[in-house]
Amino acid sequence: MKKSSVFVSGIVAMAVIIGLSSCSSMPKVTRTAVDEEIDVSGYWNDTDSRLVSQEMISDCLSRPWFNEFTSKNDEKPRLIVGTVLNKSHEHINTETFVKDLERELTNSGKVKFVASRDQRQEVREERLDQAENASLETAKSMGQEYGADFMVKGQINTILDQAGKIQVKYYQVELELIDMLTNEKAWIGQKKIKKVVKHKKSKF
Repeated sequence: MKKSSVFVSGIVAMAVIIGLSSCSSMPKVTRTAVDEEIDVSGYWNDTDSRLVSQEMISDCLSRPWFNEFTSKNDEKPRLIVGTVLNKSHEHINTETFVKDLERELTNSGKVKFVASRDQRQEVREERLDQAENASLETAKSMGQEYGADFMVKGQINTILDQAGKIQVKYYQVELELIDMLTNEKAWIGQKKIKKVVKHKKSKF
């Protein structure tokens, strides 16, 4: 066999090997239900956010402040979610947790939910535009907004304990319901999560 043929055959063989190697390193993707509980790394995830928001809002709306307000005012309380601080050692997107809280409050049917600060600003700009361009019959006037009766605020804290390949992650979520008129705390909620993460030994 000529050297050139051997050389070409070698290149082809190398290409096949590289191709097979790249194919074997491709990730395997499996679709799953969005509400399935999956915990790969032990970090705060979508399951934690969803379950914590469900449990804490359910607890919040079952406390005495709710019946006291509805009995006194004969209407549903108006709520808004303020800032939820991330004081943990992890990067946690608290906006998704806030949205979970908003969804649970709104879908409960027990309260009326007031738009957030950014949303209100956008709506106000739309009203100004309507005042200039919409008909008098359809334009929405300024100064007709409903103020919130209560604000939900909170924070996420963590404690990390580790020895060797074993790691214990402790999450503590604190939420408070504050009366917008008096600054009184109508409800204080707390949810704790503890995870044990065992790391596999490295193979050399």
